[in-house]
Amino acid sequence: MNAINDGEHLSVAVVVASLGRPQLVAQMHQLMLEQSCPPDVLVFSVVGEGDIPEGYDDRQDLHVLRGSKGLCAQRNRALDWLADDYDLIVFYDDDFVPSRDSVDRIKRFFAAHPEVVGATGNVIRDGIKGPGISFELAKDLIAGHEKKDFSPNCIVTSLEGLYGCNMVYRASAIGSCRFDERLRLYGWQEDVDFAASLSSRGRIVKTFAFSGVHQGVKYGRTSGVRLGYSQVVNPLYLVRKGTMSRSFAARLIVRNVLANHLKTFKPEPWIDRAGRMKGNWIAFRDLMLGRLMPERIEAL
Repeated sequence: MNAINDGEHLSVAVVVASLGRPQLVAQMHQLMLEQSCPPDVLVFSVVGEGDIPEGYDDRQDLHVLRGSKGLCAQRNRALDWLADDYDLIVFYDDDFVPSRDSVDRIKRFFAAHPEVVGATGNVIRDGIKGPGISFELAKDLIAGHEKKDFSPNCIVTSLEGLYGCNMVYRASAIGSCRFDERLRLYGWQEDVDFAASLSSRGRIVKTFAFSGVHQGVKYGRTSGVRLGYSQVVNPLYLVRKGTMSRSFAARLIVRNVLANHLKTFKPEPWIDRAGRMKGNWIAFRDLMLGRLMPERIEAL
């Protein structure tokens, strides 16, 4: 197989935005060092000194960027720094554990599918839907998946948006497009918005070509009230913006609001259902007052 087809000619930048979780920064750094085909550059976009392990500013195998807080702002800072110097931009959450051959498989997938501008990989298990997954269990899950040798280099389906914990874009398609910084802090649904902004430039898809486990680590996340507010306001804001369909937004809002209300009397230990429900109602009040401002979560 020649280089044009196997992706060897494609350069890869991995971007990780993190806040207050230096242990996960160190974990991701080690995971990238262990890749069968390491990325050409690893960028950590953080806010302050406490977000990274000591000594990381002096390392030659990564780059640290600092600036304002917020997932969208932190990712945009990395995009501005990277400019158009790399072919593929990989966005990982700091608690995502990619398989050891993920970067290599990403390169091969994009080389084989020139019509694709954005792709999300296979999340073997997602700890965000439960109490979270330990790093040890994540590694075991990946090892079990690799034994099955199920990583076809094909497109599974087209998508309306990608999953932000594990998504890849062609830098040439991104161009001057940036994440919407009105989606403050955790930036709920920023991944759908960004994918939709690029959908006219090529296919947005899901693939099993590259895989990993999302630990869903609970500490350092947005408060229940703020997330509950975003669960209502952000989808409606994106509908008005034109990057989310009305039907998709309606399903998101109804599903989350119902779950918060039905489970508030017997909530999961890892979810602040009462806080989310309160945030839902603050959002409904703001909508009745004619306010559709996702950035208002910073005042809650």
